[in-house]
Amino acid sequence: MKKGMIIWNVVLSVLSAYFLFQFVSGGAAKTLSKAKATPAGPFKMAYFEMDSVEANFELVKELKDELLKKEQGIEQEMQKMANNMQQRYNYYQQQANTGLMNQSQSDAAGRELRNLDEQMKNRKQALDAEYGDFVMRRQNEIKAKIEEYLREYNNASSYTYIVSYEPGLFYYKDTAYNITADLVKGLNERYKPAAKK
Repeated sequence: MKKGMIIWNVVLSVLSAYFLFQFVSGGAAKTLSKAKATPAGPFKMAYFEMDSVEANFELVKELKDELLKKEQGIEQEMQKMANNMQQRYNYYQQQANTGLMNQSQSDAAGRELRNLDEQMKNRKQALDAEYGDFVMRRQNEIKAKIEEYLREYNNASSYTYIVSYEPGLFYYKDTAYNITADLVKGLNERYKPAAKK
């Protein structure tokens, strides 16, 4: 059940590392080409708390609910298949214990049980692949909405970089440049009505 959240956290960590890499490599490129391009103004960087966005952005909350429903659906389907296989096994075991099965019937029962087991494994793989694809598409959708909002937000603020704060990645942050509240408020105002359509 926690697979969706683990995937979500991995994606967010990768995004944070990517933004940090872009920040560092962009700064190095500016140093090497000072003659070509000089910044128009002072370097300004803002950040937002990704855990607060996860906790308060309505679209993320909806995603978590959707993931929980999908996980429960997968569990129910797999449990149904496992119960069906267990019933068939119990039936064949009872037939064998009472001596009602000959060798060819026993072989056929074994083949049926192996086929059921194989079907169950294949279905589980297919469901896991669908789930992973769904998670990735939805996370990309949320990431795109955050990026789009930040581009528009930054028109008035003129930050050089806006990064996602992840514990352990940054060792110091000046809370004067924390735009989390603005981000969450703006995202929810913009995207909550779209989710209800």
